[in-house]
Amino acid sequence: MTQNNLGVALQRLGEREGEAARLEEAVAAFRAALEVYTKEALPVDWAATQNNLGVALRSLGEREGEAARLEEAVAAYRAALEVRTKEALPLQWAMTQNNLGNALQRLGEREGEAARLEEAVAAFRAALEVRTKEALPLQWAMTQNNLGVVLQSLGERAGEAARLEEAVAAFRAALEVRTKGALPVDWAMTQNNLGKALQRLGEREGEAARLEEAVAAYRAALEVRTKEALPYFHDQTSRNLDRALELLRSLEEQGA
Repeated sequence: MTQNNLGVALQRLGEREGEAARLEEAVAAFRAALEVYTKEALPVDWAATQNNLGVALRSLGEREGEAARLEEAVAAYRAALEVRTKEALPLQWAMTQNNLGNALQRLGEREGEAARLEEAVAAFRAALEVRTKEALPLQWAMTQNNLGVVLQSLGERAGEAARLEEAVAAFRAALEVRTKGALPVDWAMTQNNLGKALQRLGEREGEAARLEEAVAAYRAALEVRTKEALPYFHDQTSRNLDRALELLRSLEEQGA
């Protein structure tokens, strides 16, 4: 087994078991692989291993709340993109752009930096140049959802309704593929995300119609996020729904 394959196996174990030690071992294995897989001798393998290293580092950064790990992940993804260009390896380029967007988003949210979030938006939009609805519908929908999440964060931080509108559009795009019949869990997650973006818009603009749309999205999500099947997510979406209904009642009382 190569060091790269060992790293992939350790990374999956670490994510499944929630063990940082396994992820640290994965990072070490990927770094060992990079001593052999050099950019000059084996550029494609080097880039693939850099991407894998980025995934392991991001998982560590998210679990440990360490910005330094996330910074290292960003650096690894950017290294991979030196070889994984849109022209030479479009599918791998798009995958790494999506991964880069996720790492930048976590950094931006952790550090409160709008610049990082803007970079994440750019990375997701780059990925969507290859991950089209026609060619790669599942990846397109996933990246649209990711884009929506970071646009919502930007809209909330900057107080910009335009960003929240873009987030709503991205979530609705994702739902064209993430249907309840085909992908119920993903559908429910995106409905919940859509509800949050609509709620922020309704709260910001004092619009009952937006809050009603948010309520509808949360109720849709709860069709899949039941207490029996997904208790954690059921509670999360139920709290969101309660807040949206409270805002709606408050708005209606003000108008009475």
